Amino acid sequence: MKISEYTAFDALGLAELVRRREVTPSELMDVASTAIEQVNPALNAVISSLRDDAERAIRAGLPEGAFTGVPYLVKDLGILVAGTPTGMGSRLFQGLVSSADDELMTRFRRAGLVSLGKTNTPELGLNVVTEPAAHGPTRNPWRPDRTPGGSSGGAAAAVAARMVPMAHGNDVAGSIRIPSSCCNLFGLKPTRGRVPTGPIEGEVLMGFATDHVLTRSVRDSAALLDAIAGPDAGAPYFTASAPRSFLEEARTPPGRLRIAFTDASWSGVPVHDECKLAVRRAAALCEQLGHEVVPARPEIAWEKVRIAFRMLLSYHAHMFDRVCPLYGLAAGRGALEATTLTMAEAGRRMSAVDLHDVLVARDQLARQLGQFFTQFDALLTPTLATLPIPAGTLDADDPTVSAEGWLDRIFEFAAFTPLFNVNGSPAMSVPLHMSADGLPVGVHFAGRYADDATLLRLAGQLEQAAPWDKRRPGICAK
Repeated sequence: MKISEYTAFDALGLAELVRRREVTPSELMDVASTAIEQVNPALNAVISSLRDDAERAIRAGLPEGAFTGVPYLVKDLGILVAGTPTGMGSRLFQGLVSSADDELMTRFRRAGLVSLGKTNTPELGLNVVTEPAAHGPTRNPWRPDRTPGGSSGGAAAAVAARMVPMAHGNDVAGSIRIPSSCCNLFGLKPTRGRVPTGPIEGEVLMGFATDHVLTRSVRDSAALLDAIAGPDAGAPYFTASAPRSFLEEARTPPGRLRIAFTDASWSGVPVHDECKLAVRRAAALCEQLGHEVVPARPEIAWEKVRIAFRMLLSYHAHMFDRVCPLYGLAAGRGALEATTLTMAEAGRRMSAVDLHDVLVARDQLARQLGQFFTQFDALLTPTLATLPIPAGTLDADDPTVSAEGWLDRIFEFAAFTPLFNVNGSPAMSVPLHMSADGLPVGVHFAGRYADDATLLRLAGQLEQAAPWDKRRPGICAK
């Protein structure tokens, strides 16, 4: 198979070729490896190879799943792959090797996917760009002087550049949706409790974190969610199974929806004119498709979002003071970036009352947003407050920045996405707009809790009305 043929298909399209025996998993592995070798040097999206693991899996015989034989990549954060190190974008953790797959990796394998490597991520996911000291910056294939976003920036750059048709990511404050917006991809953050977190974790980062994938097509995202959704043993809670498959939902017209929209940030951060234009055009498109589109938004206090995200401070203090000693690891300036240490130190100063404030803010925002979504099926906003920012803008190794100052700084770029990690509802970035100078601009839709289906139906309709996959970046496998 030629690279030009390979890059013409999404993941389900490649899986269909395997089923029809028009191509073998080994041939797909080889062409994907060639694509990675061709464009990764310019992007630094893939930081390690899992080719040996892929070859073993193919020799052993792949399971019959929705994606049998399809190559993909896993993020070097938030997922454990047996026999491979998980460095989490940090110099501190580079030597840690997992003894077993976690539940999510098990489900990826069961779907028939073939993992070829690990993608770059900022240190511990604590940035909305992907520029870790451990591996260096990942470049945006649309404009290499701009960020691909983060923290799943390596995944986004790899998929946008056609190395693989989809890649694993996770989302704590927008880390699937932010890079999807920067790289002209579809990025869905599923509802809290939809995707398993075991067997080690229960509620990851107080429920703010969710795993899924970044894709070029809506149907790939939906079909992958079918493959991985559902509780695992010992889960503290889970979202009830959907009545029908998410792939079927993505193929189903949504009916007439009531969609609220706003282009103003809750924090008061200015929004770039191109991001506002993207929302206005998306609202007009939704109206043309028969939806009721209303200027409205939940009037939340952004200070509650700031309080809720202090959970990152206590989490990293616990990691360095309780978990690292178990592995003989010493957290210090030589092994960690300055803002990582600053956040952990701020976490050590938090009291039990401060931590309870986090839970109260989380629950109050969830109730407020839940009430808003009794009146609307979806809320449309920009995904980001501005275009993909220049590389080097957000320096995580700056020792002069306070912990809360760092959060404020990254939320100037990601002014919309974090709210929906707090309440746990599904949210997605849809690549409907390109700026006048050729940069991708995503628009963001959030929905009611557990109603991933409505968002996928809407996404499928938007993809048909305004297809985006024919657009290709300058750095792209050919």
